[in-house]
Amino acid sequence: MDPRTPYDGPRTASAPSTPSTVLVTGGAGFVGSHACVDLLDHGYEVIVVDDYSNSTPQVLTRVERIAGRFVGAVYELDIRDRHALSAVFDRHSVDAVVHLAAHKAVGESTRMPVPYYDTNVGGTTSLLSAMHEHHVRHLVFSSSCAVYGDAGGGPLDESTPARPTNPYASSKWLCERILDDVCRHWPGFVVLCLRHSNPVGAHPSGLLGEDPAGTPGNLMPYVAQVAVGRHERLRVFGGDYPTPDGTAVRDYLHIMDTVEAHRLALDHLADESGMRVFNLGTGTGSSVLDVVTAFRSACGRAIPFEIVGRRPGDVPELVADASAVTRAWGWRPTRDLATMCRDAWHFQQLNPHGYAGSARRPGKEE
Repeated sequence: MDPRTPYDGPRTASAPSTPSTVLVTGGAGFVGSHACVDLLDHGYEVIVVDDYSNSTPQVLTRVERIAGRFVGAVYELDIRDRHALSAVFDRHSVDAVVHLAAHKAVGESTRMPVPYYDTNVGGTTSLLSAMHEHHVRHLVFSSSCAVYGDAGGGPLDESTPARPTNPYASSKWLCERILDDVCRHWPGFVVLCLRHSNPVGAHPSGLLGEDPAGTPGNLMPYVAQVAVGRHERLRVFGGDYPTPDGTAVRDYLHIMDTVEAHRLALDHLADESGMRVFNLGTGTGSSVLDVVTAFRSACGRAIPFEIVGRRPGDVPELVADASAVTRAWGWRPTRDLATMCRDAWHFQQLNPHGYAGSARRPGKEE
């Protein structure tokens, strides 16, 4: 779809797969909101929990507008609140959970490690307790290729030992270890763990995109906000890495490719027992300056930047080998960096101040 074309409504929904009722933690966030659209488009019933710590309830109105369907129920809660989370499972017959709720910024995690472990690990154990209590045994866990850390050049496959270099990555790795243990000791519990590369871009309608609170901790929304005039210039953390242009290299994955893989995982939960791990990525690295150049082409504007010191916890290069999931499910990304930048810019143009000012979603459940 050309992003300049008005959005005419959702795709034709395909028949729902089993499981059919999915609880999405962090469903109002960047990945979560796009995941909800994709799940609704494919016939799933969706229940959302989110504490709106880095999101807004207004997003869900847009989710429903794109999908042409209502989200089944929305609960404002912190998933560490076991009593409140258990009450959600009491009210709904949940078939599977897509677990996306987490703090996710590398730099921020080095400044506030305890909240990262508290939310990411504590939230996961709280969720597991509620699932166990209500006999829900299917989970898709959104992990990160950041767990590979300083593992050297890439692309890195799932056999690469984890070497996390910051609290965010370590918290994801700890969650993976917990989930693996749970699968070993709870008969019938199944987890698909998706280590995704950096999700970027936006829904092609321009109605959904990445709108973090404060100065963005991730590259593309920061670039987009500079392009639209919300920040004077981009700060590039490190220009002396052993990479072609000296800036850090990452594997970027369009948000729609990311959430399509999470939805496809639901179809494959029953393939095998226990926990399975798959990378999600393009297998191609782009430096910070590559992204700046691509975004400049997408928006037709200069992107002022300055190179500053390296950021604690960052590594020179991190690129994923996702061939295993292609062999297993036939999934592969279909959108390139130019499309990622085009869609992110389209969202930023239509929402120069983010989601601020949109009407509050009615009917929120507490």
